[in-house]
Amino acid sequence: MVVIVIEDDSRFQNELGNAANNLAVVDFTASWCGPCQRIAPVFEELSNKYSRGAVFFKVDVDRCPDTAASQSVNSMPTFIFYRNRVKLARIQGADPQGLESKIQELIGNVSEDGSSDSGIPGHIDLSSLISKADCECLNESDEHPFSHCLTPGSSQYLESDCDEQLIISIGFSQNVKLHSIKIHGPLENGPKTVKFFINQPRTLGFDQAESMEPIQTLELSPKELVEGAVIPLRYVKFQNVQNLQMFVKDNQSGSDVTRINYIGLVGSPLSTTNMSDFKRIAGKKGESH
Repeated sequence: MVVIVIEDDSRFQNELGNAANNLAVVDFTASWCGPCQRIAPVFEELSNKYSRGAVFFKVDVDRCPDTAASQSVNSMPTFIFYRNRVKLARIQGADPQGLESKIQELIGNVSEDGSSDSGIPGHIDLSSLISKADCECLNESDEHPFSHCLTPGSSQYLESDCDEQLIISIGFSQNVKLHSIKIHGPLENGPKTVKFFINQPRTLGFDQAESMEPIQTLELSPKELVEGAVIPLRYVKFQNVQNLQMFVKDNQSGSDVTRINYIGLVGSPLSTTNMSDFKRIAGKKGESH
């Protein structure tokens, strides 16, 4: 994979758009910056190592001053990560290990063609924004915990322990907008009634979840479960989500054990790329555009 060099401000928005569903890793650098030059070979190596699912760009801040200003770059090197022109994260400084760790974190679940498309225009798979340290699941089986249902296509799964109910608390590394959810499970004991709550100060207990008014309740059909269908949420109700809690009340057959093969969340970070910045730098200041 070749690192794509952005030669001038007018190219930045086009190249970022061409990356589409892939993770775009942008190195904001300068020829006079010693740390920038030291990490440049590492950046080249990473572009080859992670060519499946990521596209790598290099922006010289002296050649592209408007782009650097629009992205609030004021020290070099700065690495900013995007998907579908949505700004996911940034790190500063020449830290090879930190850079690779962030790529691994954000590259997420890629498909066979190397993309990680959510299937919903303008939104992304939020798996890379789930903070596993801030997740909890009540009544999970020791052998089949919540972490087992975060990877699509895996043979692992989440299973309840002493009865059919589960409370799943999912924290995010930054506030997000939730658009829809995918829940994949078996026909016989996949979840049926699921109540959703957001931004709770602590994980709800089962009595609380039973009595509290949810922000939304889903009654999952067997077909939706087996196909892992994309199920729209009440988008207007999920505009600023720090944590999501799901109360699985029962399952399809009324059995004592509930199983969930996969949970996927689709949406976008609350803090996104300001598209007016892209429009402003489409041409030089003073030119019509």
